[in-house]
Formats: sequence, C-alpha cells, structure tokens
Amino acid sequence: MIVLQVSHLKKSYDTVDVLHDASLIVRVGDRVGLVGGNGAGKSTLVRIITGEEEPDAGQVTTREGTTIGYVSQFVDTPDDVTVYAFVAKAREHLENMERELRRLEIQMADPAVYEDADRFEQVSRQYDDLTRKFNDAGGYAWQADIRRVLAGLQFPSEMHQRSVSSLSGGQKTRLSLARLLATQPTLLVLDEPTNYLDTETLTWLEQFLKGYQGSILVVSHDRYFLDEVTNQTVELENGVTTSYTGNYDSYMEQKEAAKILQAKQFMHQQEEIANLEMFVAKNLARASTTKRAQSRRKMLERMERIEKPTGEAARVHLALSADRPSGRDVLQVQDLSIGYGQTVLSKNINFRLERGMRMAILGPNGMGKSTLLKTLLRQLPPVSGHFVVGQHVQIGYYDQEQSDLDESKTVLGHVWDEHPAMDRTTLRSALAQFLFRGDDVEKPVSGLSGGERSRLNLCRLMLQRANTLFMDEPTNHLDIPSKEALEDSLLDYDGTLLFISHDRYFIDAIATHVGVLSADGLTLYIGNYTDYREKVAENERMAAIEAAESSGQSSSVLKAERGAKDTATNAGTAASPRRRIRSSDVRKAQEAVTKWENAAADCEHALEATATLLSEAAQQQDLERIYALEAKLQELQDEHEKALESWEQASIELEQLQSELEQENG
Repeated sequence: MIVLQVSHLKKSYDTVDVLHDASLIVRVGDRVGLVGGNGAGKSTLVRIITGEEEPDAGQVTTREGTTIGYVSQFVDTPDDVTVYAFVAKAREHLENMERELRRLEIQMADPAVYEDADRFEQVSRQYDDLTRKFNDAGGYAWQADIRRVLAGLQFPSEMHQRSVSSLSGGQKTRLSLARLLATQPTLLVLDEPTNYLDTETLTWLEQFLKGYQGSILVVSHDRYFLDEVTNQTVELENGVTTSYTGNYDSYMEQKEAAKILQAKQFMHQQEEIANLEMFVAKNLARASTTKRAQSRRKMLERMERIEKPTGEAARVHLALSADRPSGRDVLQVQDLSIGYGQTVLSKNINFRLERGMRMAILGPNGMGKSTLLKTLLRQLPPVSGHFVVGQHVQIGYYDQEQSDLDESKTVLGHVWDEHPAMDRTTLRSALAQFLFRGDDVEKPVSGLSGGERSRLNLCRLMLQRANTLFMDEPTNHLDIPSKEALEDSLLDYDGTLLFISHDRYFIDAIATHVGVLSADGLTLYIGNYTDYREKVAENERMAAIEAAESSGQSSSVLKAERGAKDTATNAGTAASPRRRIRSSDVRKAQEAVTKWENAAADCEHALEATATLLSEAAQQQDLERIYALEAKLQELQDEHEKALESWEQASIELEQLQSELEQENG
C-alpha cells in the first residue's frame, strides 16, 4: 500500500534547475534511502515532501490519514521547558487521555454517581471506551517509550529535568530527533540523522529504526547506516531520480551493472547504426536496391537511440605521500591523563603507535577524543603522564573544527601563503584536484560551504607531505564520492594514521586497529570496526555465560551456546545413541542448500524486475498496474523470506552432518 507518491517534480531557483524530474514511491514498511552528491537537491526534495516548499511542477500525494514527521519541525525549541517535557509533548494526546481516565475514575468513586445507576452506567461506558482507545494507542507504555528514546539518544534520567536552554546546539538537535521518534508518524523523514551521534548512539538508532512500525525516508551520507537501515534506494542525480531495490551496497552493485550493460548496448547499437548508414549510402542511388535502402533509412529514423553512458561526475583526487618515512616507533603514550585544568576526561591512557598503523579512536561524545589528539599535538598540556614522539615523525593535522582557516583570505591565497615557494600553476593544479577550478580559487574562505572547507583542508593536508596524519572527523561534510576518494588515498598512503570518526563504513575500510576511549583509559583492538564489534559481542557473551554459571542459574540458551564450544565427547552425552553419518546424507543436505540458495536468488531477481516495473508504473501513474505489481511484490517478498529461512536451516543441518562425519572419520 502506497504511503507517499512523488510524481515528476520540478524545482528551479533563479533559473537554475535543481529538480528536473523527481519521482519516488514509499510503501507501508519501506525504508528508503535518498542518496546523491552535495548540491544534488536532496534537501530541496525533502522540503517539498514535508510541505515546507512548493514544487514548480509535479505533485506529492499521500494516503489519507498519513502523518509525516520531520526533525526541522522541532528545531526551534522553547527554552523554558525541560528535556522530558519537550519530548513528552509528542504524546500529549495520550497524556490527555490518561488525565481524562483519572477524572472518570474519581467520578465513578463518587457516591453520588455510584448510587445513580443511569449516571454510573454512562460514566462506566465512557471509561470503558476510553480505556480501549488508550490501550490500543499504547497508552500504558507511553512514558516508558519516552524514557527509552531519551536514554537511547544519550539523555539519561538525571538530564530529564534540565532546561532546554542549557543544552548545546548538538544536544538540541538530538533532542529534536528524540521528539520526532517519540511522535511516531506514519512516514518518518530523516535528513542526515547521524550528525552529532557517536557510534553507540548510532547503533541504538539503527535498532530503533529496524523495529519502527511506520515507513522511513532517510537522507544520509553514512553508508554503514544506510546498509543497516534501508531496503530501497533512490538516487538523485542531475535533478532526476532513479529507484533501486536494496540497501546502499546493493544499489552500488546494481548501478555498476546497469552502467556496464548500457555501455554494451550503446556500442552494439552504434555498430548497427553504422552498418545501416553504410548500406543506405551505398544503395540509395541504385534503382535495384533503392527500396531496400529506403527501408533501412526508415528503420534508422524509427530507432530509439540509447544514450551514451555519461562519464564519472567530477570527484576529488587525493594523493597522500610523505617526503621521508618515520622511524618504526611513531608514538608511545604512558599513563596519560587528559582534560582541561582540574577536569580530567580520561586517565591511564596507554598505547603504542607504530609506522604503518591506521588506528581509529572511538568513544562516547564528550569523552575527550579530540582533546587526546590536541594533547598529542601539544596544543593542550597533559593533566599527568607523558608521551614520546618517535624519530623523523612529521605530523599533519586535519581539524574537524577548521579553526586554523583564515576567513580573510581567498582559497588560492590561503594555500599560497602556506607554500610560498610553489608556483601558481602547481597550486592551481593541486586545488583543481579538490574541485576548485577556474574562478573558484578566488572565492573567499568566509563564503565556503562546509563541504568546500573540508576539501580545502584536505588539499592543505596533502601539500604538507607528512608521514603521520592526525585526523579529527575527516569525513564530516564530505559527500559519498569524496569519502571514497579519501578512503582510496589513505589505503595507498604508506605513512601512519591516528583518526577519530563516527563513520563506521570509513573505519571498516581504513582501520587496522581500533582504540576505545573511556574515563579509565584506552582499550586497543586489532582490526577494523566489524572486528571490534565481533570481539565485544564475544566478550559479552562469554561474560554472560560465566556469570550465569557462577550463579548456578544458566539459561537453556546459555547452556546451548556453551555446548557449542564443548568437545565432541561432552556434546555427545545425550540419551539417544549417535547415528552413523553416510556420505549420501551429506550429499542430500548439500543439494538442499543449493536448492534453497537458488530459490532465494530467483526470488531476488524477480523482486528486482518487479520493483523496476513498479517504478515505471508509478511514473506513468497507472494505478491499476501499481496495485497489481504491489501484490506481486509482497508475494515475492514472502517467498524470498521462506527460501532464506529454509536455506539457513539446510545450511545448519549440512554443517552439523559434516562435523559429525569428520568426527567419525577422525
């Protein structure tokens, strides 16, 4: 069932087309990711969908009764309310219903009402009706829901009575997001919701959205978040939307496959056109072949031409290198405490950074991650402890606050003042790699957007040619192509990297080590973000098993998990005798795995084809076809889910058979 339909939107500002032909559909339960480069028009499209702006052409249609929630609706918060009261306003209707229930209860307890049978029956009926409505709306859990959302977005109970006016700008943005989530609209519209959130809060938000009952439309440059949350992707490019089935990774695969297919089809058609034109040119003048030539010419005129695949959009080209390598030991930190004055943010920090390591620093907001970098750069004094920088270490620093940019200079002037020995042509060429071309180099720094300032700082970093980089949130304000360019460059970089980031996709691609900062120090993990999360999950699981065993109250689940770790002898103490495994059993299990794997793949192909047809029908506004295709899509989704469940079960059985067979043969 369609919740939102956007059809052929157009929007221009000062004769500049931002949206040329934007269309999309959001159905019940959809999680749609809207992606595109900076300046592509994503925020414009969102403002039109939420009613903040009007399109020049096209229309936005919602199903009757649909409510759309957007975080900007709550940005201007009244300063005189408390944190809890501000978010609880989202459930004001339930609070009013609860207040009315209490009033009716008092009436029913009143002897004057109780003794009047007719009046008591009337009040009782009102109470029963309201109780049913209150219960259906989740009324008995509304306060728990508010506390859960506040806790998830890092507003613990001790902050609930704080005034909104006492919050920072980032906290107010998170509070507005909390209010939006608590409102539970039919369609939740999120524009860059991962800003100002640390990794722990991001993980909570992802889990919340996965269980959200309504539909979601999200704009984000956070690829990890998109992969976790979305099941549909809409790309906005050159003012035109293209819809894809699946999350961000799936969209990228489909886009690349479509690009390859279009290139092949274009080349094939060009060859066909060349052959037809050659035939016409040779045979049109001959009486014996003129009719055939005329027929070929008509064929050419009627032919629907395939567009030549467009080249890659302009993107950042970053080449990081060092003038000389550092020594093996880049940095040694011993018993370091960091903070400001008497305020200690973290203590007992110990770690060693060696040449070639790429270490990500994680931790809650306010824990002192940026303070740690600034302390190691000697911009701030340590509270206690010490650190040693190795030989030949040259540090380049990327500051997320961009505090060292001189607002009074131009882009070119800023870089030239830092590298006066370089000639103008070389500097312009370097700036061009970061998309500052032509007159862009004469832009004043004060007039640059967040993305432009980030690109300027990356250019300055590249020109330093340092062998060790300290980077604080380097992907902030960068669009996805720029993030990918930065990733590629850092992977090729032969120096050492110490960086802070909330971008888990970026951490997964770059990090060789993860350091988690807490109030009591830094815990080091080998590997990237995924490796770190797996290790944490394993530690938590084993701790739970040990705690349950020590208390003598181990649950069946924990026992089963522990049993999976036991030896074959211990695991084989069941009452029934062990069956003998035959090779034919394994072969049948392998056939079952293959069967369900192929069935799931067939469903996926059918889902993609049906989704494409549905997108076409939506653009043609063919409602009858839309309803039929939606029913088909739901049917295929059910089949796909069953196939995956069967495949998973068959895989488990195969793995168990293979293990038992190995034990018999061993």
